[in-house]
Amino acid sequence: MSDKIDTVTARAKLKSRREPYWHKISQGCFLGYRKMTDDPAGVWQIRYSTEDGKKLTRTLGKFDQHAAFERFEKALGSAREWMSHLAIGGSTEVVTVMEACQAYVDKVRVAKGDKPADELALRYSRLVKPDPIHKIELTKLSRDSVQRFRRRMVDAPVILGKSGKTRTRSKDTVNRDMAAVRAALNHALESGHATSDFSWRVPLAAFKNVTKRRDIYLDRFQRKKLIDATPPDLAQFITGLSLLPLRPGALASLLVSDFDERLGSLRIGQDKSGGDRKFKVPPELATFFSSAAQNRPSNQPLLPRSDGSPWNRDAWKNPIKEAAKNAGLPSGTVAYSLRHSVISDLVHGGLDLLTVAQISGTSVAMIEKYYGHLRGDVAATALAKLLL
Repeated sequence: MSDKIDTVTARAKLKSRREPYWHKISQGCFLGYRKMTDDPAGVWQIRYSTEDGKKLTRTLGKFDQHAAFERFEKALGSAREWMSHLAIGGSTEVVTVMEACQAYVDKVRVAKGDKPADELALRYSRLVKPDPIHKIELTKLSRDSVQRFRRRMVDAPVILGKSGKTRTRSKDTVNRDMAAVRAALNHALESGHATSDFSWRVPLAAFKNVTKRRDIYLDRFQRKKLIDATPPDLAQFITGLSLLPLRPGALASLLVSDFDERLGSLRIGQDKSGGDRKFKVPPELATFFSSAAQNRPSNQPLLPRSDGSPWNRDAWKNPIKEAAKNAGLPSGTVAYSLRHSVISDLVHGGLDLLTVAQISGTSVAMIEKYYGHLRGDVAATALAKLLL
């Protein structure tokens, strides 16, 4: 009896058995068809030899989404793609999209700490784990499957609190979600679990020109109005945001021990940028932090809430929104608006972009992208000094 597997008729004549029937692709590489029952959609496999002489087998699937007469060619194409993946340095480990996300969480946990890692893990558990994309192997990930995943992300409504009401997700929010997934897949690419970003590079590209929170600039007078419209503990926190170009989460994470009163320096630990950074603050700011510390234990929040606990987004979001409304400030004013305003003042005031980037915990490229236009007045002033 023939052991051919390249036609529907030939496969139908095969006896059921545990051992696959093999079709030679090249030296040391075989395409297999495993027929254990009378089911016409058997399981396709590839058997190949590695450089060190090991013989490995990988399951390719049933390909039952295709017509029976197409399955041999589809399986053969999949086998060749796998061998091409290995030929350019791809890993033999089978990794799914969800496993790639978990691996990236582990990397972030080591590099940046538990807080950003836990936030990523929560995002992946909400976006990726319940979605069909989670179980797709990276070597089988197609552009179409990622595009469908993107559409599901965009279409997923946002549930508003306990009311159960929903709203359409903003493109800015979708951009942040896509960035998290894109980072995980890029990390998998760097690790050799994929050999190309073709399937996700375009489908997970960010929506352009949608970030709006940087548009709201509060001058010093407006920042003072916001501070005056809030209770003392929040006023202290907002004052800190108005004096330093920090992310709100980074300021909230500061401990008493992070401020060195003797040296007048501040250490920023937990932040999106990763590693610790330290810089000297001016005497006026040192006085502010000394007053906030009040000889409290070193492990307590430097700028605490009234009950001594640290600030978080859920705690400051609505009070700042209400205070901004009462103070007559622009609609959409949020805690991050203060960071944008302070960075704007520093750049417009002539501080070099490298120093602004280092204090802010971001890159010079990002400062140039969003704030470089503010250097126009500085340049004009410098040119005016050249006049004879």
